[in-house]
Amino acid sequence: MAEAQTLTSVDNGHPNRLPAPIMGGNRLAPLTQFVRQPAVQRALPAIAMTSAIGIAALAYFMTAAAPQAQLFAGLDDGDKAAVADALQTAGIGHTIDPGTGALTVDADKLHQARITLAGQGLPKAAPSGDSLIASLPMGSSRAIEGETLRSAREADLARTIEAIDAVKTARIHIAAAEPSLFVRDDKPATASVMLTLQNGRSLSEGQVQAIRFLVASSVPGMNADQVSVIDQRGALLSDTASSSDMMAFQLQTQMEDRFRRALDTLLGPMLGAGNYTVEVHADVDMSESQATRESFPENDRALTSEQVTRTVSGEGNAPAVGIPGALSNQPPQASTVTDKAPLPSAPGAAPAAQTNSNENATRAYEVGREISVTHNPQGRLKRVSVAVALNQGKKALTQADISKIDGLVKGAVGFDATRGDQVAISQRPFAKVEEVAPAFYEESWFMPLLKQVGAIVAALLAFLFIGRPMIKSAKARAAARAERETQIEESLLAVADRQALAAPSAGSNREITLEMIEAAPSYEARANLVRAFVRQDSARAALVVRQLMQEGARG
Repeated sequence: MAEAQTLTSVDNGHPNRLPAPIMGGNRLAPLTQFVRQPAVQRALPAIAMTSAIGIAALAYFMTAAAPQAQLFAGLDDGDKAAVADALQTAGIGHTIDPGTGALTVDADKLHQARITLAGQGLPKAAPSGDSLIASLPMGSSRAIEGETLRSAREADLARTIEAIDAVKTARIHIAAAEPSLFVRDDKPATASVMLTLQNGRSLSEGQVQAIRFLVASSVPGMNADQVSVIDQRGALLSDTASSSDMMAFQLQTQMEDRFRRALDTLLGPMLGAGNYTVEVHADVDMSESQATRESFPENDRALTSEQVTRTVSGEGNAPAVGIPGALSNQPPQASTVTDKAPLPSAPGAAPAAQTNSNENATRAYEVGREISVTHNPQGRLKRVSVAVALNQGKKALTQADISKIDGLVKGAVGFDATRGDQVAISQRPFAKVEEVAPAFYEESWFMPLLKQVGAIVAALLAFLFIGRPMIKSAKARAAARAERETQIEESLLAVADRQALAAPSAGSNREITLEMIEAAPSYEARANLVRAFVRQDSARAALVVRQLMQEGARG
């Protein structure tokens, strides 16, 4: 009876039915069976720890923002809207920087986004000159052809100017009149350039002049003075007056910086950094003058040519009258000049002959001369003023030391008293300026550190409130299951030991299988077979009992 009661308890209170082989009752049976294995139960703490670490890593990656990369530079608002819609349709996340308005995507999706946008023809950049000429239809009129060529030239010039680093976009408008047959009616071509500069960038005077010469050299008959350049704020960059003022300011700044660097190089090794300050003011003369002087040295001449002209005129008898004949064509007789007064001629007689002579002389002299041209270029240094402040330490410098420093400063800046240069050196104790450090939460390292600490705290909370209870519950279930299995195995071994003491039956030499136990006709025969099975292989019997208990736990 004791053996029957023991077997009845093993059979979970079903005396009329022996345990059947383990069958899959539901879909999660293999997974549950795998989890309830002793090896898996022993590995549960490691699995829980790994899960906690994974949750922490997941929390960190979810809180940490992915690195962003700018998609395109210099897009206008219309192109940005079209690009944003295309990215949203393609399922690619994007952000817009509130400060600069730049459109950015994840760095690992940059090339994918560009390829996707290129397939849709975005962004819609300005057409090039070649595309405009290629799209010109055949049979176009001369006016349309001329406007197309002008637009192509403007587009190519804009793309060329946009190659400058500081220029984001450029637009060019060229105004050229039709050529005329009359030279006086020809009007030179003009151009205007609209530049959109990069944020925080500006163009120097040399770059503006280069843009003007570039445009003027690309259009026949255009002068650089006829090109106007403005920026996106409406400032006229090509203004001559402002250009000269800017040039003067830049030249003055360069001179002052050169003098300041020379003084720093000279005084730094002697006084040490922070023990002196230097300020330099250079007065630059931007006026340009040119003078020409011509002088003639005295007693420095030479005769180069001489021309003498003599004229002799005289008065003779009265001209011949009457019929020309041989006597009338004869030359008059030679006249003689006497000191006596001429006698009065008889009435009706011819007057006596008179002779006059005149002599003119023209002489040319070459006089030596000297021409002197004086040219004063722009940017001439008119005066320089230098102020040096020395830090008075524990031991003040003597007047001799200050005089030596004064001489060094004058030599470094090229001091010229006739020019009105000034050098002032003063010695005073410097006041200590305490720098106010920014708050810790304004530092660049604060936000990344906060994210990392948040991820670690989330991992610890997940381990304490999720992982640790799971580990404790798994350990408790494993201990209870091990204790229950130990009790069952001990009871089965006790039954086997008691049956071993009894005499074996006639059919005990045959191997007992589970099929034989299920095919037994009665409960008594089935109990005898179970006893023989336990005596035959106690370890396998314990495994069967364990599986039965697991199946019973699954319901």
